[in-house]
Amino acid sequence: MTDATTVLSLPDLAALDTQVVVGVVEAAQAWLLTDGLRVLATILIALVARWALHRLIGRTVATMTSRSSERTRETDARGNVLATTIGLAGERHRSRVQTVGSLLRSISTFVIGVVAALTIMGLIGLPLGPLLASAGVGGVAIGFGAQSLVKDFLSGIFMIFEDQYGVGDVVDTGEAIGTVEEVTLRITRLRDFDGVVWYVRNGEIIRIGNRSQGYGAAWVEMPVSYREDISRVLEVVREVCGTFAVDPEWEPKLIEAPTVLGVDSIAGQTVTVKVLAKTLAGENFAVQRELRARIKAAFDANDIQGPPLPPFAPAGPR
Repeated sequence: MTDATTVLSLPDLAALDTQVVVGVVEAAQAWLLTDGLRVLATILIALVARWALHRLIGRTVATMTSRSSERTRETDARGNVLATTIGLAGERHRSRVQTVGSLLRSISTFVIGVVAALTIMGLIGLPLGPLLASAGVGGVAIGFGAQSLVKDFLSGIFMIFEDQYGVGDVVDTGEAIGTVEEVTLRITRLRDFDGVVWYVRNGEIIRIGNRSQGYGAAWVEMPVSYREDISRVLEVVREVCGTFAVDPEWEPKLIEAPTVLGVDSIAGQTVTVKVLAKTLAGENFAVQRELRARIKAAFDANDIQGPPLPPFAPAGPR
């Protein structure tokens, strides 16, 4: 009786193994010549895009840093430094720019990696529908919940890159005016002249007025009596301004000698004389106070009368 079971001999097993190996090799070659090339091209494009973005971010950071360094070297005609972002403040700005550059490089690497991974998954046949649908729902939820946070971060990144202000600057944010104590990607902390600390979100800042960049302007208005000789008054004021401009204590704080603009207004029995002094940033208030005091002392020494005092109103019944 013949056994119905087919028995493979050793030569048959060897031939079967060879056919399997040949089939696997042929399939691998076919995959490499089609989808494999696409996967390799995707990886290569992702690496090139990452390199290009990192190079662009690096050049942007270098440009912002050099711009800050140039600002610290700005001087007037007499060699006075106009910028106040020097020393520790300048180092803080450069450190913030470097930090933002590192953050942007990390974000670009993550985004490029995710896009490349999704592309490769699609090439090898993995289903992307459920993953993309879940990511879309999650993205919409996060977008609605964190849109103000994203706005604050984007505003903070551009603010730091453009060097709009830094620690130690006196700025006007519209909401508050004060000295910048801390700058982050989300908020700016100010302390106003009354000592109140303000936390201003970067996304809510529509305009910025920086009083610590470039130069300041000290405006001095001195009222005198209408009966005074204006030519004599202006001559006294010019003498005071000329003496003030060569004072060793105050000359380094001036960009140029104070300019007597002349009569600014006439109201009733009062004539107002205006003086303009260009100063280093942040020195305008001190120059204004000192110049006003010197002009007042010169008026007293030259017997120049101020405007008449208003009549006292009679006291009412109590």
